[in-house]
Amino acid sequence: MKTITVAAAIILNEQNQLLLVRKQNTHAFMQVGGKLESNEPPEVAIQREILEEIGCESEIKQFVGRFETAAANEPDHLLISYVYEVELKQAPHIAAEIAEMKWIDLHDQSTLLAPLTQYVVIPWCQQNLVY
Repeated sequence: MKTITVAAAIILNEQNQLLLVRKQNTHAFMQVGGKLESNEPPEVAIQREILEEIGCESEIKQFVGRFETAAANEPDHLLISYVYEVELKQAPHIAAEIAEMKWIDLHDQSTLLAPLTQYVVIPWCQQNLVY
C-alpha cells in the first residue's frame, strides 16, 4: 500500500472549536497541514504548512502523536500523520490551495470529515479539553 506522510495541526479557539480546511477539488474537511518535503522534520513542516495554508505564524504547544489512517482524498493510500497541537499568533485566513475554512464544534454532525479528523483528532480533543 502506498503511504502519504503529513504533519497536521490541531488548532482550537477560545470556544473549543476546531479549525478545519477543505482543499480545492476535495470534499472532506481536515486539519491544516500537509506533506513533508524531502528530509523535512514534521515540526518544521507543520509551521510551514500553517503559514502557506492560513497565513499565520504559529507555536507548537505539544506533539500529540503519530497516527495511521485512511487518506481522505487518495484512495488506497495509508496516511501517516504527525499531529501537533498548535497555537496561532494571528487570525487565520484562506491562502494557498484552500477552498474553504471553518471552525466546527467538536460535536458537529453535518460536516464531511477526513478520517484523521473524525477518528483521531476529535476524540483526542474531547478527551483532553477542560470544559
